[in-house]
Amino acid sequence: MDSCAAVEKEVEKVINKFSAINDHSQRIIGDVISLIEKLRSSIAEGNPDSKVTAGQVDVLNEALSKTKDKLHRLTTEHRDLHGTVSKVGKAIDRNFVADFTATSRTDVFQTERNVMLLNKIMAQHFYRQGMDDVADALIKESGLPAEDIMPEPYAELHRIWEAIHTGNLAPALDWAARYSAELDARNSTLEFKLHRLAFMQILNGGVQAQTDAIAYARSNFAKFVRRFEKDIQILMGTLIYLQIGIHNSPYKYLTAPEMWIETADVFLKDACQLLGINKDSPLSVIVNAGCTALPALLNLKQVMMSRQVTGIWNGRDELPIEIELEPDNRFHSIFACPILRQQSSEDNPPMKLLCGHVISRDALNKLSNGPIMNNTFRLKCPYCPMEQCPSDAKLIYF
Repeated sequence: MDSCAAVEKEVEKVINKFSAINDHSQRIIGDVISLIEKLRSSIAEGNPDSKVTAGQVDVLNEALSKTKDKLHRLTTEHRDLHGTVSKVGKAIDRNFVADFTATSRTDVFQTERNVMLLNKIMAQHFYRQGMDDVADALIKESGLPAEDIMPEPYAELHRIWEAIHTGNLAPALDWAARYSAELDARNSTLEFKLHRLAFMQILNGGVQAQTDAIAYARSNFAKFVRRFEKDIQILMGTLIYLQIGIHNSPYKYLTAPEMWIETADVFLKDACQLLGINKDSPLSVIVNAGCTALPALLNLKQVMMSRQVTGIWNGRDELPIEIELEPDNRFHSIFACPILRQQSSEDNPPMKLLCGHVISRDALNKLSNGPIMNNTFRLKCPYCPMEQCPSDAKLIYF
């Protein structure tokens, strides 16, 4: 942010100077036009066939001299503006490093396997964002096997999330009705908040919408009485203020845009948890984590270059310093198995169980009493009571 602020400061100088020069140049051009008009009027007063008088010569010389002086000043100011603009470029070069090669592994994407993994995660990201045509084109052009890309329900969730932001609650209400039992089991507030928004949306129609609002409340709020009795009482209280408008009542906060934003976020969070998928795109998480870590790595690069130290992390699959990332998330450059207490490797990668717990492949094999081949064997997770087939465990990457 400091780097952006430094560049923004130089940009503001350019804008201010450009505005000042623009105003001054308009005055100069106006003065030159006035001199020319004065000269034309002086010449027009005389006889067209007569010679130019001494007074007219003086007016002409004065006009030429003043015009030349004003244009010279305008040119000088324009030249100074170029110097101010060039300082913006210097500020960018000074505050932003263009060479990131020292902070990256150039050999990472030299293998076909890693390139395929990158294309796969990009395709999944596009599907999650609802950009199906882009994802299909990427799969086709990169030669990815279509069966390797498992379409996640996140694309549907993203469309519903966007619909809530635009005031369209129908898709979200249909989704919540399908998963009503599962949401109740998780003690989720999503379904009630959606119906609350729908109720307030009806009340926006004024007094004439009172009958429809009461009918909607009777049809949809009965199941929430035990958990949200006080909230429902508040919603019924809004009916008293229909004459003067909800926005003029103590309940105007129920129509605030923040209520829609909060409900959209609750939908995305609860839906992802219910369906067992990540709320954030893995590609977005990786990029954001990299952007957070990059300044510290660049500072380290500058220190190492000043001490003529190179290749400080090219030989190991871990960062040379600890990076503080978001407090609500945990990121690891390596994985240590909590069962065998060994760091993972290519021969012993981390495996995610159906319940979400992660152990190493060697630990999974030991718990399975041998290689994972028998689909009838049921494995009990060492951290929770869930039983599962060992072959359902998925390889994950750190």
